[in-house]
Amino acid sequence: MEFPAMVVFAFLVLQVTFALALPDCDFPVVFNFGDSNSDTGAISAAFEPIRWPYGDVFFNKPSGRDSDGRLIIDFIAERLRLPYLSAYLNSLGANFRHGANFATGGSTVRKPNETIYEYGISPFFLDMQVTQFEQFKARSNDLYNQAKNPSDREKLTRPEDFSKALYTFDIGQNDLAMGFRKLSIDQLRAALPEIVNQFASAVQRIYKLGGRSFWIHNTGPFGCLPVNQFYTLNPAPGILDEHGCIKAQNDVSMELNNQLKAKLEKLRAELPDAAITYVDVYAAKYALISNGKTQGFPNPLKVCCGYHVRYDHVWCGTKAPINGSLVFGDACENRAQYVSWDGVHYSEAANHFVANHILNGSLSSPPIPITKACHRS
Repeated sequence: MEFPAMVVFAFLVLQVTFALALPDCDFPVVFNFGDSNSDTGAISAAFEPIRWPYGDVFFNKPSGRDSDGRLIIDFIAERLRLPYLSAYLNSLGANFRHGANFATGGSTVRKPNETIYEYGISPFFLDMQVTQFEQFKARSNDLYNQAKNPSDREKLTRPEDFSKALYTFDIGQNDLAMGFRKLSIDQLRAALPEIVNQFASAVQRIYKLGGRSFWIHNTGPFGCLPVNQFYTLNPAPGILDEHGCIKAQNDVSMELNNQLKAKLEKLRAELPDAAITYVDVYAAKYALISNGKTQGFPNPLKVCCGYHVRYDHVWCGTKAPINGSLVFGDACENRAQYVSWDGVHYSEAANHFVANHILNGSLSSPPIPITKACHRS
């Protein structure tokens, strides 16, 4: 049965009104799981450090982030008035009083069958990240309870805060990347239910460990990543949409998102005390790309950092010989006008745009802002 558009609109207005009337949540900590879209230093600590000019805009130095500045997870921390998250794998200068970040660049939902030395796929897939969290929680509680001085507890998560935490997820892009490299479109579509089931399994595990508030991003428009067209200068007619994105790749991205949304709706019924918010990051990112010129991004698919001329490519922050000369993959000027930082990752300006469009709840299901995401709808 379909309801008239006005009825649906009125229902949505009531939902938003109800959500805005709810009191703000007190999230003392955030625990994040994901890939390079939210990694704040883990893969840089575990393997080779990320080089300049990464981090140059906001941090004025490389910060372990795959961007020129802040990521969406940093804007989440700011919105919740918390410090930026320390990476779990970063042993120097880390402070876990207000949470920890288990995301690593190159992470997948499913267990990978590639190594980081082939295509940059991380060994720390989602199930491993949840295992790390499980160990983190157990050891944090032990150390906190064993501490003899208050100063020994300053950088540890308080035991009572694990149940009050916001658990955020931003992962799935690399599962698509692996799939597009190795599978046909039909084979990748057939693999989507397994990706979604393993994603849901991670949420269930954290729920059993005491997590109650979940803020879950879907995956962005994979076909709009400029890297996908680096080696296809003249795509056949019908391959690209009206904004220059690869249609087939975006179709698979949307199908993954639809399955994830449906799975999370079922989880809400299965996990009676969980507040699960599904966040349509795809919509925010595609809106940015399709309306870039009106948002201050004159060429949304142009890459800021790196040297990319026809089939010659020097990645951001690296050097390579081109026509007998050593070329450095430097950053552009006017970085605030670029959506893509390095062909794969978004610029700080783009991350800020996306954060502003998702954190208010306008693209969430249920339509609830992040500051109220502890309330079960």
